[in-house]
Amino acid sequence: MLCAASAAHTIGGVSIVIRCYNEEQHIGRLLSGIMQQTLHNVEIVVVDSGSTDATVPIASRYPVKLVSITPEEFTFGKALNLGCSMAQGEFIVIVSAHVYPVYDDWLEQILRPFEDPSVALVYGKQRGGKTTKYSEHQVFAKWFPEESVARQRHPFCNNANAAIRRTVWEENPYDEALTGLEDLQWAKRVMARGYAISYSAEAEAVHLHDEAPSQTYNRYRREGIAHKRIFPEQGFTVMDLALMFCGNVLRDYWQAAYDRQLLRNWLSIPRFRLMQFYGTYRGFRQHGEVTRDLKRRFYYPKKTLGVRGVEPKRRRQHRIDYGGS
Repeated sequence: MLCAASAAHTIGGVSIVIRCYNEEQHIGRLLSGIMQQTLHNVEIVVVDSGSTDATVPIASRYPVKLVSITPEEFTFGKALNLGCSMAQGEFIVIVSAHVYPVYDDWLEQILRPFEDPSVALVYGKQRGGKTTKYSEHQVFAKWFPEESVARQRHPFCNNANAAIRRTVWEENPYDEALTGLEDLQWAKRVMARGYAISYSAEAEAVHLHDEAPSQTYNRYRREGIAHKRIFPEQGFTVMDLALMFCGNVLRDYWQAAYDRQLLRNWLSIPRFRLMQFYGTYRGFRQHGEVTRDLKRRFYYPKKTLGVRGVEPKRRRQHRIDYGGS
């Protein structure tokens, strides 16, 4: 195992890039979790895109490098490129402000696969919080399994909890025009150049989504637009919408019944799945350029209050104490 003391020497500098907008409910917990990691002396770059709440004052209490991007010029890729350009580390850990690490060796675990020089990107496991919709818990479980994968055969990844090799990013910056899935597009490009993508189940983080149905629809719609651009040969028809909706609702109902949570989630399951797949369908149906007003809806939706995370399964390393979170 790559221990904390040898990690800093072996991999050189490490930078963490955090994108945020109105994350006063979460960013303090994330930064606190970073401070409690076994790997110390990491650089933290916070890219704020026009927060109007206490996000910036909270972040300023920690040893961070704060940079800003205006709402008018924001895209996920542009914010990431700005953060990466300000970072000095040989490896850049990317994390959303509404994510926080579960264990104190999170950084070590997400950096460990880079011992293989062909690995360009590592992404870690994600789980939901206490008020995460039941169906989204199922999404996390499907997308982020319990077993690590040293070399993936597909480009799926997620920049809410990931790390990249700086030299590869310098040759392949993120696409700043995409409305989402900039991580997937980046992984696809670097895999085509012979690099590997690794999944670390040990690098676990809680990802807090507490969205209204309209926000879920909005998220999957912009990702549908991006998916169509990344994979132009693929489609998503009305039949796909119907089959995906029905199949996933039935599977969620079956799992909820097994978990004895069916009654409390009877309505939330079809509501979430409808917004997920109808949003995807509408994204694939989008034609022409995305307007400025639509971009604002995509990137700056109304925020809801934060939630506390669920209790993860205990393992050999120390779980971070967030004061009851």
